[in-house]
Amino acid sequence: MFSIIAAVGKNNELGKDNKLIWHLPNDLKFFKEKTMYKKIIMGSNTFKSLPRLLPHREHIVLSSKNDYPSEVKVFHNINDLINEYKNLKEEIFIIGGSSLYKEFIDIVGRMYLTEIDAECKSADVYFPLFNKNNWDKEMLASNMDNGISYKHVLYKRK
Repeated sequence: MFSIIAAVGKNNELGKDNKLIWHLPNDLKFFKEKTMYKKIIMGSNTFKSLPRLLPHREHIVLSSKNDYPSEVKVFHNINDLINEYKNLKEEIFIIGGSSLYKEFIDIVGRMYLTEIDAECKSADVYFPLFNKNNWDKEMLASNMDNGISYKHVLYKRK
């Protein structure tokens, strides 16, 4: 089962210059808890933005290139990637970036969104718009880091 996990600003901002906009330690902890011992799917820019391979997670990258560590499974075609994993019962996380979220948003069953109560006018990547009427919304937690408040929200497809 495919799920999205992302942190988004008030205007669906995701990042700037291939980096996260806000430093939210408790949100990073939430991300780690949700994705630990799971498969994580990402685009090449998201992979490049990681400080290292994330421990105890299977890295899957959609890319036209092959220059990845041997521990990374690479797909060159999104249909091949989807067909490989679509029947797995375990939760598989789409962790970014923007174009991958857009490709998967119509097929995922869940989205774990950190909704940040802030905006960044200089952001250069955004989370895709989606019809919230097609989703049940469950509040998981509220938090504050570095003076920024945010909520962890689980959207389940109706």
